[in-house]
Amino acid sequence: MSSRITHRHHLWAIGTFLAVCAIGYGARQAIGTIYSTAEATSLIEALSRAGLYLGSAIVTAASTTLALMLTLIGMMRRMENRFDDDTYHGIELIARLATVTLMFGLIVLLAFTLPVGEFEELPSAWFDNLYNWLYAACVAMVGLIAATVAVLYRTLRRVLASITPGDDV
Repeated sequence: MSSRITHRHHLWAIGTFLAVCAIGYGARQAIGTIYSTAEATSLIEALSRAGLYLGSAIVTAASTTLALMLTLIGMMRRMENRFDDDTYHGIELIARLATVTLMFGLIVLLAFTLPVGEFEELPSAWFDNLYNWLYAACVAMVGLIAATVAVLYRTLRRVLASITPGDDV
């Protein structure tokens, strides 16, 4: 039974990540084809303005999640209740997802600092590829934090179920 619950954590994380990626892909398809370098450059500039805020928020959320997981582990160690291995595996998965999200978010933030308007000598396909990569990176970053939230919810339910009197959780 123990590994079944752990796999459920993974399935929720994977399902949430894939759902966000599907929504992001649909939104990218709705934007349509990029027809010129000028259009690609303006799309990259618009994406980078929003992406900087999005990336900053996600990096903040991921680092806060990591800090709170340390706090949760400390609280769980001091409680009289015994927690099963699945609860600790869930916390470890949350920490792993938050760390990957944090590192990925930092790379995306670094990519958004590129001065796109200064690269006038590059072929137009480069701008198309850069826009597609930056857009995909934003979608993946949101998908990773969404997967983290899904596993966080399931793990917190397990913690609450073990410390709440009765079967109300």
